[in-house]
Amino acid sequence: MSEVSSPVHVALPTDKELVLKVIPMPADCNANGDIFGGWVMAQVDLAGSVLPARHTQGRMATVAVNEFVFKQPVRVGDILSFYSSVTRIGRTSITVKVEVYAERFRSQGRYIKVTEANVTYVAIDEQGRPRPIPQD
Repeated sequence: MSEVSSPVHVALPTDKELVLKVIPMPADCNANGDIFGGWVMAQVDLAGSVLPARHTQGRMATVAVNEFVFKQPVRVGDILSFYSSVTRIGRTSITVKVEVYAERFRSQGRYIKVTEANVTYVAIDEQGRPRPIPQD
């Protein structure tokens, strides 16, 4: 993951829910000291599943990564905050937007957006087949 542009400090979103905070460690990085993109993707998948779980009320599976953009590298020691919001609820699936913000180790309290993604989850039954999402 190369630097796309100079990081711009931003305010954290107020219209999304904080669903995960995590600090990447040395075992999660490549030889350049940047965190593996796959590690970030796994964390986004976990964070993205929090809100759909409230709706599906049972098993669900990730069925699509509709968009995934790495905006800035993630480094060892960054404090990552994952914010999520539901963007679509269908009959069996839910799509969420996940935004990831980093506080660099040496500049805590100032945030930069490092990643954003749109991920779709589907409610599944015990046989792994899609099932309707319960209506509230």
